[in-house]
Amino acid sequence: MGGGFRVLHLVRPFLSFLPEVQSADRKIPFREKVICTVVSLFIFLVCSQLPLYGIHSTTGADPFYWMRVILASNRGTVMELGITPIVTSGLVMQLLAGSKIIEVDNSVREDRALLNGAQKLLGILIAVGEAVAYVL
Repeated sequence: MGGGFRVLHLVRPFLSFLPEVQSADRKIPFREKVICTVVSLFIFLVCSQLPLYGIHSTTGADPFYWMRVILASNRGTVMELGITPIVTSGLVMQLLAGSKIIEVDNSVREDRALLNGAQKLLGILIAVGEAVAYVL
């Protein structure tokens, strides 16, 4: 790797603000993994049924019905955007890295951290963009 400017370095100032899940320092028992998975699914299901304040439900046809099925979202709820932002950002960043548009060396820990940070930041930007598009 050369010492020049790289696009991923633009993400570095934002890394301290982005959430990160730490790696486990011990072996996690299967039972604990199952409990965490069940709790996560429960939170997702609750958010999928929790209506947003100020949204008036309509009885008309939903033009995005099949898109909502594929992207795990529910109309007028907290999970309106579903998993779309994080999946889309991951896909875009992997395509950019795979096609060598952005330079990433997966054997270097810092590059992996910068790529993950860029995925998170792009996911946040996509979520904000989609939220604005839904409101308009």
